[in-house]
Amino acid sequence: MDNVVALYKQLRTEWTKTPVNMKLCGSLLDKLKIALVELSYLPTGDSPATQQELVIARDVLEIAVEYSVATKNIPAFERYISQLKCYYYDYKNQLGESKNKYQLLGMNLLFLLSQNRVAEFHTELELLPADIIQSNEYIRHPLALEQYLMEGRYNKIFQAKGNAPSERYNFFTDILLQTVRDEIGACLESSYERVSLQEAAKRLNLKTKDEVKEFAEKKGWKLGSDGFYHFISELVKPKDPMPSQELAEQAIFYARELEMIV
Repeated sequence: MDNVVALYKQLRTEWTKTPVNMKLCGSLLDKLKIALVELSYLPTGDSPATQQELVIARDVLEIAVEYSVATKNIPAFERYISQLKCYYYDYKNQLGESKNKYQLLGMNLLFLLSQNRVAEFHTELELLPADIIQSNEYIRHPLALEQYLMEGRYNKIFQAKGNAPSERYNFFTDILLQTVRDEIGACLESSYERVSLQEAAKRLNLKTKDEVKEFAEKKGWKLGSDGFYHFISELVKPKDPMPSQELAEQAIFYARELEMIV
């Protein structure tokens, strides 16, 4: 246990330095994960853990979640946050509430939103108290973004990056913005026969022509000599007009038959 405490204190010290030595923190996390396995890491009913062991494991996992975001390791983030929720929900009575709890749970909500996992987003939201959902800034932020998505208010999502309650939220916000741009791009293709480079930049909330050209290249758009992106609709237009008279006669016939049955 003494070795675990020493590694834990060293990790906390290194993680609070500016700038952070990411390589050293990663090495300390690897050592701590091995050391915690020998204790009651993620304990079960058959292996009771002391409060000190639980607190250290929870704090190490909180740093691991932030470390995975800083290193842009999404699988690691998802794995660590899943383990951390055990301490937040199952052992909250023994440990008390962590000061980082809602910041990291809010980050998880934003992660789910950026992956378009809306059902899981709402499942996680239902685990939180109503007063926290309404008042906590870390929870309200991803909740507002989800509402903007549902309403199609994409301009609000583009503005949200500068209003994030934590800089660590920006990693998942950037992923969400890319998802939103892809949706806007698909709408442009379906709604317009052509769009100018300047108008595309405005709709996609991109600041430079190079950014627009990079986005267009990924989407397979071709810029014409006239400065417009031309879209070819893949929908096959009907050759014959819709037989409105025949449809009306059939509707009247069905209505009469239904009236006779009733």
